[in-house]
Amino acid sequence: MNQKLNRMLEPRVKIYLVVLLIFAVITCVLNSYVGLAELILVGLLFVFYLFTRSRRRKETAKYIAGITSNIDAASKDTMVNSPLPMVIFQPDTGDVIWTNDRFLKITGGREHLFDTKIDAAVPGFSTKWLLDGKSQCPNEYEIDGKNYMVYGHVARVGKDSQSMLATTYWVDISSLARIREQFFATRPVVAIILIDNYEDMIRAVNDKSRSSLRSAIEEEIEKWLAPTNGLLQRFDRDRYICIFEEQYLLPFQQSKFELLDAVHKIVSPNGVSATLSIGMGVDAEFGEMLDFATLAIEMALSRGGDQAVIKNRFNFEFYGGRAKEAERHTKVKSRVMSNALNELIAGSSSVLVMGHRYADADSVGAAAGICAVARTRGVPAYIVEETHYYPGSVVAKGLKARGEYEGRFISQQDALSRMDAKTLVVVVDTNRPDQVGAREVLDHAGRVAVIDHHLRAADYISNAALNFHEPYASSASELVTEIIQYLIEPNDLLRAEAEALLAGIVLDTKNFTLRTGGRTFEAAAFLRRRGADTTEVKRLFQNNLEDTIAKYDVIREAKMIRGNIAISAVDKPVNRVIAAQAADELLNIAGADASFVLSADSGTVIICGRSVGDVNVQYILESLGGGGNAAAAGAQVPNSTLQDTLRRLLQAIEKNCD
Repeated sequence: MNQKLNRMLEPRVKIYLVVLLIFAVITCVLNSYVGLAELILVGLLFVFYLFTRSRRRKETAKYIAGITSNIDAASKDTMVNSPLPMVIFQPDTGDVIWTNDRFLKITGGREHLFDTKIDAAVPGFSTKWLLDGKSQCPNEYEIDGKNYMVYGHVARVGKDSQSMLATTYWVDISSLARIREQFFATRPVVAIILIDNYEDMIRAVNDKSRSSLRSAIEEEIEKWLAPTNGLLQRFDRDRYICIFEEQYLLPFQQSKFELLDAVHKIVSPNGVSATLSIGMGVDAEFGEMLDFATLAIEMALSRGGDQAVIKNRFNFEFYGGRAKEAERHTKVKSRVMSNALNELIAGSSSVLVMGHRYADADSVGAAAGICAVARTRGVPAYIVEETHYYPGSVVAKGLKARGEYEGRFISQQDALSRMDAKTLVVVVDTNRPDQVGAREVLDHAGRVAVIDHHLRAADYISNAALNFHEPYASSASELVTEIIQYLIEPNDLLRAEAEALLAGIVLDTKNFTLRTGGRTFEAAAFLRRRGADTTEVKRLFQNNLEDTIAKYDVIREAKMIRGNIAISAVDKPVNRVIAAQAADELLNIAGADASFVLSADSGTVIICGRSVGDVNVQYILESLGGGGNAAAAGAQVPNSTLQDTLRRLLQAIEKNCD
């Protein structure tokens, strides 16, 4: 490098000497004396140049060496006496090469640090960000009660530049961390508290008892909110708004909102226990948090109430919700929804109906009911059918045998080709966009109606023009049957459609033994009067001998856990209908309150859950990406093994059944 610098600093005199030499030679030709004098002078100048060049090079080299020495000394002094803790290590192996005293001090003054790895000095430290070319660590690290942000870079060293050294600088951000923690702790939370069953509690109760009930509920709410020193104000007869700091939210979550259980002890004179729903908005401005809290309350009510729902900018969190949904005796909502659906269908060019993936008898039956309504209005209706086998295909086969349904079962591609701006898409038996049988049809729909009885999921279909969602109902077929009674004449319902609807109710109620209310029997009675044959419905659920043997093979693998939950895990594909029937059969075991059947199929594990007791299988499987209701739920876990999924299921059971 010194020679290169010398060449750069050396004056360019050679060319001048050459020019002078040429002129001297020419002069010699014209005048030998003068030319000889010029040659002597050029020679002297050349000798003087050589002498001064050697001395100049020595002085330059000495100056450069001095600068280099000073830079090295300054670099070493900067590293050793840096105000920031520093450590140099190999990022691929984690071996520590050098640290300054400040880093040794924050890690406990361990001199042997040079013989160890970086994650021994700082447990949990990851070097991935350095290998990815980032200059700032995405995580903060706590050392001896202080928080540090880490910056660094990687340099390649060695002859072939194959080795790597990482230099990191550790910045103490403890003060910033405390301020940040205080900021998040003191952020406000807006909550709305709703008495779910206020009307039921005060029915046929005198004014004095009503006042006592309200006072008892308010006392429990105030007791629960007292540690927060928050604001509580009633703004309607059954609604309260409260504001408190976010630092108290975590204890509420850890106790799973014990207020929900506390108010259950309050019973009205007519024997109705009080239940509350709590909707909370967090991580936003006041107006937006109030909107979040309102959305959270609506979500809680759509999931049956008696639960707390927290809404932030991104998603929902659910707590509680273990009480069984109470049946609503009024049919006002059904009448309102039937009128709204009638208007939507009448103003449509066509109607496309679809259920969830692997549609069962309830999905197909509900879809047939919607087709019956559209047919009486003169609007063409089509059921979007999956191309592969699905559990409800037996019911669909009976419908296809009718002339009215010729060409009415179509594929997703045919459905997309028939869609226009006035097409109405009706989704039955699911409220999740990722669970529908034809997602592209839903995405291209201009108008959507949803009819479902499952607990609403966080990713529900939010852009529906009509949303008839009743978690108390036994099935989607029951809800559609209620709508039909207001929209079509009894003789306009085909016998095959009535049997399809009845099959859906029978399936989801397990032959009228689960989730069955008075309105369920009313719907079944209506369908029976319309010609539905219970014997034919029973035949729809018959299995062949091979499937029957497969069902009992699944049952044979079952084991009991916690004394009341039966689990069967089969490391091979199992027909989904057989898995559901096996889960139902496991509930016949004495003492079994819930059952789960797991089956592996090409890297995906299918789970079928059933319950007849207080175990809410929907809450358990929701943590694995599934859904359903308290008595029947399912989940699909992709890219997972049977053992890993079983482990996650057991963890979810422990979390939700404590």
